[in-house]
Amino acid sequence: MYSRAAMTDTMTLIRPSLDWLPAYEAALAQGWSPDTTRDVSGEQLEKLRRDPERFLHDLFNSPTIRLADGRDVPRLPAHDFWISDGEFCGRISFRFQPGTEELPPNALGHIGYAIVPWKCRRGYATQALRQILPVARSEGFSRVQISCDAENEPSQKVILANGGVLMKTIVHSDKPGGAKFVYWVPTS
Repeated sequence: MYSRAAMTDTMTLIRPSLDWLPAYEAALAQGWSPDTTRDVSGEQLEKLRRDPERFLHDLFNSPTIRLADGRDVPRLPAHDFWISDGEFCGRISFRFQPGTEELPPNALGHIGYAIVPWKCRRGYATQALRQILPVARSEGFSRVQISCDAENEPSQKVILANGGVLMKTIVHSDKPGGAKFVYWVPTS
């Protein structure tokens, strides 16, 4: 179970569980969204409060995911983690297609992460990315693709701190006139 008393200086990745679901719920209730492309906090909060066990199951085992444009697409295999320092700090996920570095057009990276605002600027995203890279390596990946908005300097710093190399700049599909940076990050 989570508590303020359990807070430490150590940040770890934990598997999502019913024990930690109240902390996830509290983050959603404060307006945090685990999706960086659209705010899903209200939608998730409603489903979680209706049936917590089903919510947790569907969150990571649903055969499809809903994109920002409302389309449902097949869910990629993934390793999902919640980030903890004794309290809930956010989430990170490594998604992939087995046997290839290729991703479908709707997935702009192998790894996505989101830190709750009240835990930002503590280096947790940098540490979480560093800790998930061996998971990607265990799936046979020598490198992973990660993207971020061109104006998202904190995320760029996280990626660069983990050895990221800018591969290309692409047009941002959700922000007219915007751009995204796409990086390769080594897993070793």
